[in-house]
Parts: sequence; structure tokens; C-alpha cells
Amino acid sequence: MAELFAEFNILGAFWVTVQLTFWSAIFALVIGTVVAVMRLSPVAILRGIGTSYVNVFRNTPLTLIMVFVSLGLWQTLGVELANSKSGHFFDINNFRLAIIALSFYHASFVCESIRGGVNTVPAGQAEAARSIGLTFTQNIRYVVLPQAFRGAITPLGNTLIALVKNTTVASVIGVAEASYLMADMIEKRPDVLFTMFLLFAIGFVILTLPVGLLISNLSARLAVKR
Repeated sequence: MAELFAEFNILGAFWVTVQLTFWSAIFALVIGTVVAVMRLSPVAILRGIGTSYVNVFRNTPLTLIMVFVSLGLWQTLGVELANSKSGHFFDINNFRLAIIALSFYHASFVCESIRGGVNTVPAGQAEAARSIGLTFTQNIRYVVLPQAFRGAITPLGNTLIALVKNTTVASVIGVAEASYLMADMIEKRPDVLFTMFLLFAIGFVILTLPVGLLISNLSARLAVKR
């Protein structure tokens, strides 16, 4: 196994996976929260947009979204997310395109997680907030969302774990993350196939297991007491 680390940049590939997960998780949380607020909005058109967003992205394969972002944004519309004169243009551009695809896809699951968390907030609290004159925005910001996030810890954690594993789809547009390297290793070193699969399986367990344990701990600590 040591020779594989010497021959291939395995740690570098997993570092790309970590970076993809980190940035995509942040953007997915922001986008998903906005969409969740839209779905809870008293304005019908905003609710319709939020519902349509969730239905479209949740029911579209991530691979298709990834390819669409690459072919549509970059190759068709000419959207460049890196300096075209840079020697690493393709690597950086594809990396950022992958973040866009991962973020918008997982934002639909974040939205539903938060919306589920909203259901844990007693209706009387929102009604009390309205009775003292809080606007919809103030009600959502100060009363509903803080409690909704506490109730949505577990589903949000599950979405994060799914995101870690779904970063492998970025390989279809040439992002050199873990699964991309594994495909290259399979082609060059088929003699150590079992060791290779074991190595990458352990790598993903190392990435996802601490997240699961942390989420379980936070869920227990932040659960809303009834």
C-alpha cells in the first residue's frame, strides 16, 4: 500500500474532495435556506418558485446537472470562473463548476431538511410573534429559523454525508478528486485492484464517520426539549 502513496497523489486527491465538500456545503446551506424561506413565504409566486426549484433539482440526476453546468455555463455560454491565461485554468474552472453543481443540487435537500425542522417549531410561537407585531421576515429570522435549524440537525448531517460521497460525480467533468484518481489507478495498476478499492473505501469512511458522530452528538445536545 505504501508504494501506491509513493506513485500516486492519493492524499492530494482526497484533499480536493474535502475542499469540494467544504465549499459546496456552505453554498448549499445558504441557497437551501433562501429556498426554504421562499417555500414558507405568504407570497404565492415565491412559494411556487421554491417548490419548483426543489422538485426540479431533487428529481434530476446529479451527473446530468454536473454535465449541464460544464457544457451549458462554460462551453456554451462561455462563463469562465478562472483566469483563462493561467496554466491551471481547466483544473480551477472545472473545480468551481463542480461546486456550483453540487451546491444547487444539495440545496434542494437542505431546503427540505429546514422545512422539516420548521414543523418542529410549535405553531403558537409563530402566532405569538405575529401578535406582537413582528413581520414575516422578523418572525422567520428571530423565532422560526433558529429553532428549525436545531430540529434539522440530523437531516442536514445526512445531507452533508451524502455530499461527501457525491463529490465523486465531479470526476465526469475532469475534477481530480478521489474517484478520478481511482479510475486512473485502476487503468495503470490493475494488479492491486483489491488493495486500491479497500484504500479508497477506508478514505471515505474516515471522511464520513466523524461527521456522523458529530451530528449525532449535536442532535442530542441541541434537541428542543418538550
